[in-house]
Amino acid sequence: MLPNQGKELLSIGRSAIACALNIPYRSKSDEHAPWLQELSACFVTLMQDGRLRGCIGSLEAQRSLLMDVKSNAVSAALHDPRFVPLRAAEFDDIHIEISLLSPRLAMAVQDEADALAQLRPGIDGIVFEYGCYRSTFLPQVWEELSQPLQFLALLKRKAGLPADFWAEGVKLSRYTVTKWREIDNVEEYPNG
Repeated sequence: MLPNQGKELLSIGRSAIACALNIPYRSKSDEHAPWLQELSACFVTLMQDGRLRGCIGSLEAQRSLLMDVKSNAVSAALHDPRFVPLRAAEFDDIHIEISLLSPRLAMAVQDEADALAQLRPGIDGIVFEYGCYRSTFLPQVWEELSQPLQFLALLKRKAGLPADFWAEGVKLSRYTVTKWREIDNVEEYPNG
């Protein structure tokens, strides 16, 4: 994906949030472009004053990239259960980041020590699954949780399990992202 396509995704995400908040803002993107119709999975992260303000996404490609960006942007702004819904007065203060996910790859792990040895800090997003428990951290989370043991422990807690939990049947998978981030709501940089 090209950097200018990332800029278009950011504009589409901001436009979707503006529409949901009844704020005049129009994306300049051609929403009929073929690349926007391809099945894709993404996460939309909102930052405000350098802190997380919302993050919602899809782990598997089940709808067009256009619809995934729009839906996840609105959900990050209004439906992330960790935050109160974004207010119109905050619209100009948020910065949007869009992470386009690669397909997930299952990890064959024998035990927790093997899992820890296979983690690639700063590179992989990880999905943890055990029965009905499931959680993920994007690769960006490694910036705050740089130690594999801490990363995995908090991933298990995010799933609703104890930090020291491990059992036969735990499944891990990895993915990478290509991301674009607004800087002062107008510029972006690609990172893959």
